[in-house]
Amino acid sequence: MKLDHLPLEQLNLSGLNVRKKNADNVDDLLPSIRRLGILQPLLVRPNCEGFEIVAGQRRFCAASILAEDGVTGPIPVIIMEDGDDATAIEASLVENIARLPMDEIDQFKAFEALRGEGLSVEEIAARFGVTERLVQQRLAIAAIIDPILNAYRREGINADTLRILTMATPRQQKAWWKLFRSEDEYAPTGRSLKNWLFGGAHVPMGNALFDVTEYKGIIISDLFGDERYFADAQAFWQMQDTAIAAKRDAYLGKGWAEIVVLDRGERFAAWEHEKTPKSKGGKVFVSVTHDGEATFHEGYLSVKEARKHKAAAGQRGEEGSKIVRAERTAAMDNYLGLQRHAAVRVELLSHPAMALRLTVAHMIAGSALWQVKPEGQRASTPEIRAEVAASKAQAAFGEERKAVLALLGIEDGGPLVDQSFGSPRSFGELFAALMKMDDAAILRILAYAMAETLEAHHGIVDTLGELLSTDMRNWWTPDEAFFGLLRNKPAINAMVRELAGDAAADANISATAKIQKKIVMDYLNGTREAKVKDWLPRYMAFPAQDYTDRAV
Repeated sequence: MKLDHLPLEQLNLSGLNVRKKNADNVDDLLPSIRRLGILQPLLVRPNCEGFEIVAGQRRFCAASILAEDGVTGPIPVIIMEDGDDATAIEASLVENIARLPMDEIDQFKAFEALRGEGLSVEEIAARFGVTERLVQQRLAIAAIIDPILNAYRREGINADTLRILTMATPRQQKAWWKLFRSEDEYAPTGRSLKNWLFGGAHVPMGNALFDVTEYKGIIISDLFGDERYFADAQAFWQMQDTAIAAKRDAYLGKGWAEIVVLDRGERFAAWEHEKTPKSKGGKVFVSVTHDGEATFHEGYLSVKEARKHKAAAGQRGEEGSKIVRAERTAAMDNYLGLQRHAAVRVELLSHPAMALRLTVAHMIAGSALWQVKPEGQRASTPEIRAEVAASKAQAAFGEERKAVLALLGIEDGGPLVDQSFGSPRSFGELFAALMKMDDAAILRILAYAMAETLEAHHGIVDTLGELLSTDMRNWWTPDEAFFGLLRNKPAINAMVRELAGDAAADANISATAKIQKKIVMDYLNGTREAKVKDWLPRYMAFPAQDYTDRAV
């Protein structure tokens, strides 16, 4: 088993969970979890959608409710491994948790005493059956001055405020305590306290437009959440403003007439602006929040400016003459557009080479009618992600991506197909480039775009593999991730039978899955001589095959 913290969205309830009645009645848990967090880790095991909860359904439901108020962070869990006894783990966990003091301050003192005896954070966590993160959170309370701790125990200060104060310096804590004790002044709490501590704004690292590795200041980690913050707000803003200026220059280079950077903290009021394309004088407005988040609003004019532009476009005769109605009504534009569209598309039928290039441009840059995105290859676990990323097939695909991007003169290094808002892919420029290429280059780009957007778990993958006579031996060998996910004993025994024969399979029919997997690995690595060469599990055939009649 393994102790860890997981985001709430990676957890899901198991249909085998024994608690069915009143599972969502968690009123008794909410106050404790709100104050102390989840102390007893949930018991989970991996599945195709993340992790299913074996024990801890009510704690999960309570955390879900508190998450709606922004209270909880990552959830402490014990991840079960193949062969773990859930009942024994849960019983041991309950026994260990029972020894844990139920007050944050008492927990801190208990942990600090053990640290004084030379125990590591890992050893303290194991003794009480809690995560290392919880131990670190409680030990962080050592940074709090005594008057604040005493006020917290008297419930004069809430848990959220105490946790934020663990990131404060002693000088800041004393200054805050003075405000708290004052009858005339206000002591900030919650978000206001973070702003107060971080010089006007707590700046999350996720808001940086620049490469955070170039930041040389201190990074502050919030032990009670996933966020990390820039300690030196001044250094952050120097680098952030430089990055904003670079993006401004990039927009100007693309032909935008003006980039308007709003004052820090000023909100972009969309209702006071009209959507206006770049070709008609639209501007890019940049709004920047006090905590450093920059948003680029493309293609707008203020209502006043938009009216001026429309008036100028509608003027006739000498300067000062009255504004007249537009030459064409909206209905006329609709009529003309449909007629022109009908004529162009019927003539396109006679030019398949042009249609091919137009198809590729639509796949890559998109339109209102074409919405395509690259396969995200979402992995259920970090181990799966690492093994797939290191595979021979992924490396070959990455090399082709570089070649295709180079053909098109694209230098951003991201996926070829990018139809996201603010994407650097310009449909017009892309189509113009494709029109200059020969059919061989076009087909190469088309093949890559199709491969990049091929859905990973669609049945067409089986069909294509069969048509292409794909042999997985050329791209894959059974790896650690494969054997780690292989758990069905009858299937493993069938693999032993394929590699070692009937006698060996029958002789190990009652052996554990772990032992039988070791036998399979021994045959594959040459420790034992296999009866078949170039063995491949049936799962990797096209179409895929199973070893039992209960594959799913």
